Amino acid sequence: MSESMLPIDGEAQKKRVCYFFDSDIGGFHYGPGHPMKPTRIRMCHSLVMNYGLYKKMEIFRAKPATKREMTQFHSDEYVDFLSRITPSNMNSYIKEQHKYNVGDDCPVFDGLFDYCSISAGGSMEGAARLSRDKCDIAINWAGGLHHAKKSEASGFCYVNDIVLGILELLRYHTRVLYIDIDVHHGDGVEEAFYVTDRVMTVSFHKYGEYFPGTGELRDVGIGKGKYYALNFPLRDGITDENYKSVFEPIIRQVMESYDPSAIVLQCGTDSLSGDKLGCLNLSMRGHANCVKFVKSFNKPLLLLGGGGYTMRNVSRAWAYETGLAAGVELGPEIPVNEYYEYFGPDYELDVKASNTEDMNTPEYLERVKNIVMENLRKLKGPPSVQMTDIPKTPVDDLMDDMNQDEDLIPPDSRRHRRLLDSRVQADGELSDSEDEGEGGRRDYANHKDRGRESRSRSSETESGEMRRFGIGGGILSAGASTHGAGPSGHTTLISQTLKTSLAMDTDEPHGSATDSGVVEMESGTSNSNGTLEISKDDMAVDEKSTKKLGHD
Repeated sequence: MSESMLPIDGEAQKKRVCYFFDSDIGGFHYGPGHPMKPTRIRMCHSLVMNYGLYKKMEIFRAKPATKREMTQFHSDEYVDFLSRITPSNMNSYIKEQHKYNVGDDCPVFDGLFDYCSISAGGSMEGAARLSRDKCDIAINWAGGLHHAKKSEASGFCYVNDIVLGILELLRYHTRVLYIDIDVHHGDGVEEAFYVTDRVMTVSFHKYGEYFPGTGELRDVGIGKGKYYALNFPLRDGITDENYKSVFEPIIRQVMESYDPSAIVLQCGTDSLSGDKLGCLNLSMRGHANCVKFVKSFNKPLLLLGGGGYTMRNVSRAWAYETGLAAGVELGPEIPVNEYYEYFGPDYELDVKASNTEDMNTPEYLERVKNIVMENLRKLKGPPSVQMTDIPKTPVDDLMDDMNQDEDLIPPDSRRHRRLLDSRVQADGELSDSEDEGEGGRRDYANHKDRGRESRSRSSETESGEMRRFGIGGGILSAGASTHGAGPSGHTTLISQTLKTSLAMDTDEPHGSATDSGVVEMESGTSNSNGTLEISKDDMAVDEKSTKKLGHD
């Protein structure tokens, strides 16, 4: 075993990990000065590869989500708008930009729809592999965009890959638990499942004149979903110890009371100390402890990204958590990689907490924890669900025949780059690589096996400054005008119109959006009454409960 990776003590069984990464994701750019930088995902991937984690898991490039797949949650008109608008034609869509909240926080940039497709595709395929027992943990750091609504962009999020992934899980699982450790409230996911008991949402977030302004203690769900939405409002500067003191007891009680058969964990890293938009004080290990604790329940687990705006911290935390998922702890010294200079001057993996004052007093945390526990006691055991026949979707065909496109490629033609990227190194595979000798690896081959190729592949097939109207109340504003499902969704906070122009990030690698070809997508369809149905009787999220109740 390399010194860069050490096995975790107490790991009873090795987990099968599927890791999703698309090299195109780092080429997208929200615009100059915007805090959301997709390059952070490529920085994380560079650490993952140079630490050698590829030996511990399978790496896939997921099939980008189509318009039809996105309309399983989002409205047809909204998805069609996202697929059409570009920086060159945005002047023709001024009315639609206002309607769909596309503007300051959620700008129009080159390749916007492709970016959404990659993010959603990884979460959906990860969920599909979990449901079919092809892996124990699926990771998509390009996902976790939890603010997007049915017909509205919000908080840097356009398409809610989390909801789409949970819908895929619900086709096979009776109950799904969603946990959110982003500094911002996971309002889009909570709103989508606010009236159902099929999904329990648990969010730990900063609350009080902070975007999106929702997620107070009283927001517990309505109707059939009452007490299946839990919110833990936090104050500034919470430490690792205090976070752990409330996170672990609550999640343990949730597991006992709700008994989910699958878990989705949104690992937003803007809750780390030193984040440019965050205000909490978690260290990398304090944040990763949540991943380690949730993993210990041995349930199918979907790990997703989310917020995080200090790139060197985001990439280090997600790389470390990738290692935990694969059963190893990464060494403290960062290996040489293409972004090595951004991790100076110490070039260490750890993200340390600061001396920020913790405004969360023990009395406050205990009081809120007791209220949340009391809500959990009102559940009276896991809800029973009468399962129906599993509906057929396009992803089923991909999962049933992972090599379906092999016969379509002429043997004498050059293979597409995406197909070549999908080849992964099997655990223990023999090769003349630089890590020869580790774990009993030797350079020898059997002539009888020559020509045989052991590999796994993804389901990828070959395929060819406008301002928003109204008062700025987004994630970049000091205050927040809220909307959403719970009581806090009807509360308008005092808005401080902070119109400061963010300076260019000094640790931002120079790059621009990639010009990718336009692919004709299949037109989506949705129910005529605008409802999102899981099964005939068990779950329906009415459009009335998910539409916008106010405007930022």
